[in-house]
Amino acid sequence: MTPRVHTLANGVRVVCDPVPGLQTVALSVVAGRGARWEDESRSGWSHLLEHMVFKGGGGRSAKQIVEVIEAEGGHINAATGYERTSFQIRALSHGLDLGSQVIADLVQRPTMDAGDLKREKQVIAQEIAEAADTPDDLVFELAQEAAFEGQPLGRSILGTTKSIAAATPETLDLWRVGLYAPETLVVSAAGAVDEDELLRLAERDFGHMAPGRALAVAEPTQFAGGVRAKAKRLEQANLVLLLPAVGVLDPDYFTLRLLAEILGGGMASRLFQEAREKRGLAYAIDAYSETYSDVGVLGVFAGCAATDAEELARVAAGEIAGMTTLVDEAELARAKAQLKGSMFMGRESALARAEQAAGQVLMFGRTLDPEIVAREVDAVMAGDIARLATWILGHKRSAVAVLGPKTALRAAPVFEAALFGLGAVDFTPTY
Repeated sequence: MTPRVHTLANGVRVVCDPVPGLQTVALSVVAGRGARWEDESRSGWSHLLEHMVFKGGGGRSAKQIVEVIEAEGGHINAATGYERTSFQIRALSHGLDLGSQVIADLVQRPTMDAGDLKREKQVIAQEIAEAADTPDDLVFELAQEAAFEGQPLGRSILGTTKSIAAATPETLDLWRVGLYAPETLVVSAAGAVDEDELLRLAERDFGHMAPGRALAVAEPTQFAGGVRAKAKRLEQANLVLLLPAVGVLDPDYFTLRLLAEILGGGMASRLFQEAREKRGLAYAIDAYSETYSDVGVLGVFAGCAATDAEELARVAAGEIAGMTTLVDEAELARAKAQLKGSMFMGRESALARAEQAAGQVLMFGRTLDPEIVAREVDAVMAGDIARLATWILGHKRSAVAVLGPKTALRAAPVFEAALFGLGAVDFTPTY
């Protein structure tokens, strides 16, 4: 069944996706705004706000919020991204009523106690420090910073200790009113859900929200590119290689997904076979695409011995460049099967369905029929992939992050020189 979308009078949209045979329901309340709407002085506020609303709301303490959900056999969680913030509940079917009440309290009636805020700033400071101490977190942040330097997408979702310190209960609550405004909200339920009941609950809990204070429109983002090479005493070198790509709304979105799948999406992929199986250069290596509404990246991540980092960078550059020539039909068919398989397998989770439907409504204004999406994947031809790869490389721009022993840091300029045919590259690593 295709999920049905309804719009309340104040702009809140409601998606109902019944799944026969399930005894549980997943409810996601998703705001179509996140860290991308922050300026530098408010960096990390969306994530801080997500933490703070769990400290109390609607007359319940932090402990009571969790207890009432778990007493009904449910689980509650939340996540902040660059372009959306999501509150999620998984529960037995009769838990939808309570779940809707609790999330409505978090979004609309949080306590915002000054003492809680002070403690939560300390918690997030530890989270920031933990990310800095975790190589495979830090290297991705360095690459993101290089790709989108000076722009919201180039800043960590966690923010900085300085920007977090500036928030007060009053200013953070004003931020909440804009971030969780009704016109940005989608209430999405999947699983054992009745459409009439969901609409009644959505109207009761979200239908009376007043329009929010408008936040500044997120500015278009440009891929900047650059190098972040940082020496750190580690056993392995960690590499992230990024190239500019298309966003979710671009007609080449599925072409990008297939390009990444062929390049490094699994054990049969080109990078895995060449770098790991044939040459033994890396235990972990994969390619991926990361997409936002208007921009995206094609990425490669690898962990390797520091002494192998330069050779691995050359191999990765060669495999990326090889995508400009036509892939064979068997390789393309395998990539299509993998992509469709992951999409359909994901839909076997009620929470994934609820989140996916909310994301589609926020991005496209409607849900997408999986069978039609599958046909769009099948319509991609080998020539489309070669064309997109040529377009990507035509920018002659990359963002490279290397984290590890000093001997690995030269991998950054080596990658750019190998991929773009550059001569000697000036390079000053960060120690």
